Amino acid sequence: MPVQNQDSPKDAAEENGLPKLPLPDLKDTLDTYLRCVKHLLTEEQFNKTHRIVRQFGAPGGAGELLQSKLVEKREKTANWVYDYWLNDMYLNNRAALPVNSSPVMVFPQQNFRASVDSLKFAAHLISGVLEYKALLDAHDLPVDYSRGQLAGTPLCMEQYYRLFTSYRLPGVERDTLVAQESSVMPEPQHMIVACKNQFFVLDVVINFRRLNERDLLTQLEKIKKMAESEEERLPPVGLLTADGRTEWAEARSILIRESTNRDSLDMIERSMCLLCLDEASGPELSDATRATLMLHGGGAPKNGGNRWYDKPMQFVVGEDGCCGVVCEHSPFEGIVLVQCSEYLLKYMIGSPSKLVRAASVSELPAPRRLRWKCSPEIHKRLNSSADRLQRLVKNLDMNVHKFCDYGTEFIKKQKMSPDAFIQVALQLAYYRCHGRTVSTYESASTRRFQQGRVDNIRSATPEALAFVRAMTDGKLSSSSTEKMTTLREAIAAQTKYTVLAISGMAIDNHLLGLREIAQDMKMEKPEIFKDEAYLISNQFLLSTSQVPTTVEMFCCYGPVVQHGYGVCYNPRSDHILFAVSSFHQSPQTCSAEFVKHLQQGLLDMRDLCNAGSTDPNTAERRKGPTPEAEKTPKRKSDPTEEKNPDRRNVQSSAQVKKNNEKK
Repeated sequence: MPVQNQDSPKDAAEENGLPKLPLPDLKDTLDTYLRCVKHLLTEEQFNKTHRIVRQFGAPGGAGELLQSKLVEKREKTANWVYDYWLNDMYLNNRAALPVNSSPVMVFPQQNFRASVDSLKFAAHLISGVLEYKALLDAHDLPVDYSRGQLAGTPLCMEQYYRLFTSYRLPGVERDTLVAQESSVMPEPQHMIVACKNQFFVLDVVINFRRLNERDLLTQLEKIKKMAESEEERLPPVGLLTADGRTEWAEARSILIRESTNRDSLDMIERSMCLLCLDEASGPELSDATRATLMLHGGGAPKNGGNRWYDKPMQFVVGEDGCCGVVCEHSPFEGIVLVQCSEYLLKYMIGSPSKLVRAASVSELPAPRRLRWKCSPEIHKRLNSSADRLQRLVKNLDMNVHKFCDYGTEFIKKQKMSPDAFIQVALQLAYYRCHGRTVSTYESASTRRFQQGRVDNIRSATPEALAFVRAMTDGKLSSSSTEKMTTLREAIAAQTKYTVLAISGMAIDNHLLGLREIAQDMKMEKPEIFKDEAYLISNQFLLSTSQVPTTVEMFCCYGPVVQHGYGVCYNPRSDHILFAVSSFHQSPQTCSAEFVKHLQQGLLDMRDLCNAGSTDPNTAERRKGPTPEAEKTPKRKSDPTEEKNPDRRNVQSSAQVKKNNEKK
């Protein structure tokens, strides 16, 4: 089911006259597809794929028919791929949200000297949230505009208005993304506070007045005291939301048999967000530790049950200073998570805590504890959910590395795109780890178009493969000049594909649309989508995102396949921060090993550039047009315009094959 858009005076897309997402030419997509997969396949596999693709694209063939149907769909809808994309990327996926789907933003480590300090920080944070939400409610958030090649183009703002009004409802086969409509019900005026695995309703508007910071602190202190009451303690129902989506949907259907549970669920689903007051998790709080605690809460023994993963925004404040945001990704992209997080951190730095600001509401009503009636079946399911979450906790291999030898300043001096440079470095690291290149995902924003979300930049280009071979194969790497040539060609190819993707002309969404419209028409699945090449090309063993920030924080997420890596990076002027994830259970992956090769690769690329700068032929070539000139840069206030902490959730090859057979 498509998301229900919040009722608003005027949709941002209409307001700014945004164009519809273009539909690429069928032949262009098929030609690009063949080019993208050729070097990932054996000669025999590619010959078979080439024949299947040409047959699909032949005059009068299945491709032509499906393309004509997509043309019709484009004419009738604001965005021809939106529903297909939302279902495929998120709602059809049955994996648990923590680690597998929900990215997190890790705030700078806080130094709380006393227990009340964390509550003061939380009250200040909530004040910032309410300020930001007031901007949204008044539609006063300024429209984002692109810069660079398509300078001045307004960007779709729809996603912002789902921040505090959405909810991901679990389904047995497919989830539903629901957004409250203000014409049907009033704006949410309460948050849910999770403390010691208990849930409380915090009204932030009482008697038509927004609570000030002193009132918020008073209410949080009451909540903490209520949560400490052993006799009132209820089961950690939040653990159910950390389970697989089908398991949670089944558990929810049991919960709603009781009216008490229905009321509690309703309060959570209609809330604007969650505030999770976490207990201290242990002495060691490295970047990697804080990242894992944000991703899964440390499991049932720690704060894993102190969450409600279906809500888009969960603000976490730990007594030990471990703070951040957990984001349910289906309503919006990384730009929203980053922009909101940056607003809040800047608000807290620039607006000193105002614990005495205005007259308090006299006799504040006590916050309400949400009640649950748990049957033996629910208790059994809670135990199963806790076990599965614990396995996920033990499986996650997270490595956060700050590369300090150089940053974007050095790369720009080489007249190269920093993002393309880092993507090529990731290809080099993977090749050195595994001796091959693999299908790679990097998200690119399509917000220049109505209801724009993302498409995929396929970073594993033939040019990148030529470069990594030149850097690793003694037979091919004869001179710095030749290596430098292959590097520039790899950068240019990456940049060219980036421009293609942000212009709505990449291949992944188009192929998805062709596949899904065939299913809508109840056609037999075309051979191109059953072909081994299609399965291989959609198993992203390297899933990457650039998530730049202007304040000290970083984003991370888990891998999207069992034997893959999740790589999120934050490029700054003098350093680059990498958050690399994989799974311990995979004998093929190791985050520390990947980081070691990544660091060495970046140093080798720096040395190559420095050597190339002394070559007069190389210096002459650098005077000409560069890939960076083609790339759309990001304005300071909108650092993730083109790149988002988002990636396609892809099942294993065997699972995909199984699902294809079902279809």
